[in-house]
Amino acid sequence: MLNPKTRWIVKNTNNKTASEFAEQLNITPLLASLLMNRGITNVDQARSFLFTESENFHDPYLFEDMEKAVRRIRDAIESKEPILIFGDYDADGVTSTTVMMDILTKMNANVTYYIPNRFTEGYGPNENAFREASKQGIKLIITVDTGISALNEVKLANELGMDVIITDHHEPGNTLPEAFAIIHPKLPHTQYPFSDLAGVGVAFKLAHAINNDLPKELLDIVAIGTIADLVPLHGENRLLVKEGLKKLLYSSRLGIQALCKISGTKLSEINEETVGFAIGPRLNAAGRIDHAAPAVELLRTTDMEMAAQLAEEIDFMNKERQQTVTEITNEAVAMVERDFPLSENSVIVIGKEGWSAGVIGIVASRLVDRYYRPAIVLSYDKMSGLAKGSARSILGFDLYKNLSALSHLLPHFGGHPMAAGMTLNIEDVDSLRQELNEACKNQLSADDFIPVTEVDAALDIDEVTVDTIGQLDLLAPYGMGNPKPKVMIKSTLATGIRKIGANKTHLKLTLEKPGNLLDGVGFNIGHLADEISADAKISVIGELSINEWNNMRKPQIMMKDIAVYEWQLFDIRGHKQLDLTDPTKTFIIFSEQYLNKFRELPNTLLIRNKEEASKVDINGKQIVLFDLPLELDILDSLIRGKLPDRIYAHFYHEETQYFTILPTREHFKWYYAFLLKRQSFDVNKFGEELAKHRGWSVDTIMFMSQVFFELNFVTIKDGLITINPEKQKKDLTDSSTYRRKQEEISIEKLLLFSSIVELKSWFDERLAHKVPNEEETKAWI
Repeated sequence: MLNPKTRWIVKNTNNKTASEFAEQLNITPLLASLLMNRGITNVDQARSFLFTESENFHDPYLFEDMEKAVRRIRDAIESKEPILIFGDYDADGVTSTTVMMDILTKMNANVTYYIPNRFTEGYGPNENAFREASKQGIKLIITVDTGISALNEVKLANELGMDVIITDHHEPGNTLPEAFAIIHPKLPHTQYPFSDLAGVGVAFKLAHAINNDLPKELLDIVAIGTIADLVPLHGENRLLVKEGLKKLLYSSRLGIQALCKISGTKLSEINEETVGFAIGPRLNAAGRIDHAAPAVELLRTTDMEMAAQLAEEIDFMNKERQQTVTEITNEAVAMVERDFPLSENSVIVIGKEGWSAGVIGIVASRLVDRYYRPAIVLSYDKMSGLAKGSARSILGFDLYKNLSALSHLLPHFGGHPMAAGMTLNIEDVDSLRQELNEACKNQLSADDFIPVTEVDAALDIDEVTVDTIGQLDLLAPYGMGNPKPKVMIKSTLATGIRKIGANKTHLKLTLEKPGNLLDGVGFNIGHLADEISADAKISVIGELSINEWNNMRKPQIMMKDIAVYEWQLFDIRGHKQLDLTDPTKTFIIFSEQYLNKFRELPNTLLIRNKEEASKVDINGKQIVLFDLPLELDILDSLIRGKLPDRIYAHFYHEETQYFTILPTREHFKWYYAFLLKRQSFDVNKFGEELAKHRGWSVDTIMFMSQVFFELNFVTIKDGLITINPEKQKKDLTDSSTYRRKQEEISIEKLLLFSSIVELKSWFDERLAHKVPNEEETKAWI
């Protein structure tokens, strides 16, 4: 057995509908199934998903307040009225600010922007910033990626004679701010047909309306913010990102070019992964470490030298952010394991003074990855008595809903079902922890705390071809709601299993089926090479790709997880360097002399006879058969009707009997006739001479002599063998020495000198063979 890291849930597909999709769209059945798994239920939806070239952006005026907002902004532009863009400090907020600044600057508006400092002002609009804006003569504030929870701040703005237009996408509360206009895709009774826009997507819709035409030059920025904010990449988001990535390939923005250069990315090869792992994190780093303004300036600069300088500054911030994340994560893990054991905490709520508020969201994600529990990480400010925190959740636990129920503890919070931010009094942290844990216990079962991997399809090797994989590109760009397809290859023989890489941390193997081969590569799972036996049938999940090398194109699977659902036999016979320290294994010893000799063995169990063997529970365990049993029946009793996860066949021995000759009956017949003729024979004096004469070994002479003695055919005293005159009819097997020699040779033949196939077959005949029921199968696959 080799248990997977997560529960694999293979999605079911209606094969009839998938076949219709495949036929009408001229696509493979696999691609048709993947479309259905993404909630696409008819051919028209499938066509628009795959072929976005024929799709149009939604009319921005479907937003209820759009016409009102555009009229107000155009009036401000015409009258040169000062406009303030109030943004947020993450990548979505930075790109949203850039979009509004670019479109209004293009229209010659009198516009500036303001992004609050995460550390001194916190998230969202704040009264001090609004008061300062009023002093500077601002009459119109446009929020981007924020503002939907700013009830008091908007009220203050109204009192100060400023109009506020809110563009946001975060969950709206029951009460909305009394703003001049609100552009939000999730408002009740909205006519806008797509609710999952990122903040930058909402800002882009406003820019579209102001511009009277689609501002395509902004799509590169929109794609970055949409990908970085991890909103679902379906519907209009898919169109925004797909078109935005095309613009990015040839982006003339010096800041993007500088970011690509410093991160080692080719602009011409940019894709959603590049944005998600190279560009987005760097734009986020500015606001996490210091202030987000340099990120906005980087995206807007037209000076090549300034672009390079800002990119270098932001890259340095990103490295600092990475180091800070590592340090706080290590502290957080130690705190969890010391003070908040998982057995008592379904939700992790921890905090400390001095933890950077800019990275605690990343730390919360790390804790979820490690413990698979909802996690809230807080930064304490003892001077103000406040704790600022970020939360991340798991499937089945709606953070926004549960935090809303605890609003009496949270004077300020906002977010989504899977992520949230908050501020509360430090003295209320214990109450927050207690109430969230109580809510979690009522809402989640034990299975909910086992990570889940959703698998799109179960395939045979012969279904994986270069053409099939090539069609999967039609699903890109990938992201939230449209992940890279994961497939399962089930119960397949694996060969060539080996560790690769400089530190041997990666895994390579070949999946085999008669007539078909599929290469598999797994990063950072090299250790599993030691947990897969030579003849194991493995199941793998991973992402399909095409390996191009030497002008050859071959399909391969990038493995994410591996499982073996049957017991495994590991052949370690003759291995001198057996790991004797592994506490997960039980070492079975049959000879007491070895128990004393190898005292460093952990979890040792001495078994001396069949009765002791039959009582040992080895079900679900990993056992090492350390040495040879005295009788096969002892080993038979140990394993019969039982089912260990793994058997490691070591069978330590100091000398072998297998290559010694067991005398035949003709040997015994000749030797007995020889003794009968002589009547007596001094084996100590003449045994060696007789052995040379017959071409036998002295041990053979001594062995036959002992057998005759046990059969009472002779007496032996001080080496003198004398024939017993009383004739008896006995078989050689009546001698215990003869039987023991037969048994030793038989044991060694089976356990030491058999092939791995023969040995496994012997075990298979005796072990229990559990057939998993339907419910058990569903639990993992």
